[in-house]
Amino acid sequence: MEELTLDLAIPQQPGDGADPAMEDTQPRVTTLEEGQIVDYITGEAIKETPKEKVRQRIVRALVHEHGIDPHDMARDFPVTVSEEGAPRKRTKKADIAIFESGAEHTTANLRRVVICKPEPKRGKNVVKLREPRQAEKDLAELQELMGNEDRPECADGMWTDGVDFFFLKKVIGDFGATFEDRSDWEVTEGTKGSRTVASHQRLRRAEPEMLKTTFRRCHNYIHGNEGMPKDAAFWQFLYLLFAKMYDERVSRGTAHGRFRTGLKEMFDPAGRAAISARVKELFEDVKLEYKDVFKSTDEITLSDRALAFIVSELAPYDLSGTDVDAKGIAYQELVGTNLRGDRGQYFTPRGAVNLMVEILDPQEDETVLDPTCGTGGFLQATLNHLHHTWQKQEGTFGFPDTDEQRERFRDRLKAYAEKHLFGADFDRFLVRATTMNIMTLAETTGNVFHMDSLAFPRGHLPGVELAKEQIPLGEAVDVLLTNPPFGADIPVSDESVLASFRDGIAKSWGRNKETGKVEASDTAPSSMAPEQLFIQRAIEWVKPGGRIGIVLPNGILSNPGPTDEAIRRYILEHCWVLASIELPVETFVVDANVNILTTLLFLKRKTDREVRNHRIGTEKPYPVFMAVAEKVGFDRRGNDLYKRKPNGDIVVETKVEMERLRIRGKVVTRPLKRSQPVIDNDLPLIAKKYREFRAKYPVPGADPRKGMEAGA
Repeated sequence: MEELTLDLAIPQQPGDGADPAMEDTQPRVTTLEEGQIVDYITGEAIKETPKEKVRQRIVRALVHEHGIDPHDMARDFPVTVSEEGAPRKRTKKADIAIFESGAEHTTANLRRVVICKPEPKRGKNVVKLREPRQAEKDLAELQELMGNEDRPECADGMWTDGVDFFFLKKVIGDFGATFEDRSDWEVTEGTKGSRTVASHQRLRRAEPEMLKTTFRRCHNYIHGNEGMPKDAAFWQFLYLLFAKMYDERVSRGTAHGRFRTGLKEMFDPAGRAAISARVKELFEDVKLEYKDVFKSTDEITLSDRALAFIVSELAPYDLSGTDVDAKGIAYQELVGTNLRGDRGQYFTPRGAVNLMVEILDPQEDETVLDPTCGTGGFLQATLNHLHHTWQKQEGTFGFPDTDEQRERFRDRLKAYAEKHLFGADFDRFLVRATTMNIMTLAETTGNVFHMDSLAFPRGHLPGVELAKEQIPLGEAVDVLLTNPPFGADIPVSDESVLASFRDGIAKSWGRNKETGKVEASDTAPSSMAPEQLFIQRAIEWVKPGGRIGIVLPNGILSNPGPTDEAIRRYILEHCWVLASIELPVETFVVDANVNILTTLLFLKRKTDREVRNHRIGTEKPYPVFMAVAEKVGFDRRGNDLYKRKPNGDIVVETKVEMERLRIRGKVVTRPLKRSQPVIDNDLPLIAKKYREFRAKYPVPGADPRKGMEAGA
């Protein structure tokens, strides 16, 4: 495959000089007023309206997923349309017009048109999707814009409000133009698809926002049209997502798999039945392949119509070729809104997760564990981190992976997940969700155990025995990342669990009236908050020299009470404190709907010798990185938070995204320059400052890789 480099951000004409071209690379926007965004097509400042949000999302998808050059698009392009039954003509605007590649933007060169509408308001997070027959008025508007036999070259149209997507294909016959409903735009020359594929749909790599939209549409369709509660709809969707991933894996290199739709199948009862039969047969194979994930009683119970809709939505995507980041973002958003627990599980915001993983910097030969994995956010971020690390090592970070890189990195991620990536959770539904998450990212189910991590290595749940073999306490785990359940309202009172912590934290603590020092009394507490016990369990689980990142309520690190002080003393005795980063209350308001101040605490377990040095007072002082994050990129309502100038204007930066697209049979690598508002988020800056801190002050304690003391 021939590859070339093309800067599609610079509209170049034959004979252009160097200087004008360089001037064209400069962004048009240097500042944004309140309520403005940067248009993806023109690079100019425009008002952010509900309709504009949909248009920008669609334009980005057309670039990233369909390989359409932004210079072959125009916004609000005027098209002359005829009044039915009258000689009068009027002008109507296409929200997005797509022209012959490289051609002048004229009606004669118009090939595709898109109508965008504002996204409908949701009722309880669900919008019921419509069939084409229910959208006749909207489709008539699209047909009018596409024209009849007078504009034969404008053959494809899309109508969308960001939730409903309708595609029309104009066919010119002996008796004029007819419009056929399609489930997507057809394969075009130079794309990865082939007209021998029954679906005639191109397999495309997903842009994150559109993949999130697709996942949400699938879930909403099941919930809104099948009469299923949200959790049941969620699992039905995951069954089909797993089937899609499995089908890609087993059919790789062949003409097509079973997870597909034909051009007419979607709109014909017999066709829908054929889709249903194929996919249900496929799911039976999935259950046989992944016996540890699925039960024999699991089944797809969707109607033929709903199942065909989901397949038509997911089939065009090449999920195995889609960036790990995009899949992870879409999956986590869907899972997080459907599986929020009632046992103090506050799903960690993505920014905090990424910061924790970046600071602990897990390596390809290190074993990572999250003992309260929830939906798998830390495990997903670890895979992302490794992927980015490999890209940086090869000098391609910021570029899309080549086909060769994608396959090689996929194999490495799979090998890593099978050998070094571990998770555990008390909730069996979350265990399944995390397992599917890892499968989506690394094409393997990984190692996620259904067990009580506080009861480990005892416990009655089925994951305990295998976990004892693979991740015994203090022997196998190099990096532990966790956001344990919080709260005095969910105390741990089971003595069979508390007994494991009696020699450490699980004591009744008080103050000596004469010395003021914290001491343990002879009585034992009947219960303790889970986050207190998880501190000890985390320290016990990593090997000496192992690293820990844990989310804790601020009280443990700041309250003057004897119990919290005893916990802090325990931490200092058994660990080197690497960093403490306080988060604002907004962090968990949006994702967990709770007002809670938290701190990210980073530790390194001491060796036995280092613990003795601490006890006898010979430990040398060492610096600790400390930071307070005031902004995390969004406010309490979940709205993006932007940096502003003293006069209140939003700060804008020029961002260069390297894109690799297949255009007219050639792989095109391009820097796409865009002006965009700067998110006000302290976490990336904190990560940078931590790296600078460590360049000056090496990590204290023994280096487990070198078997030597470093700053002890």
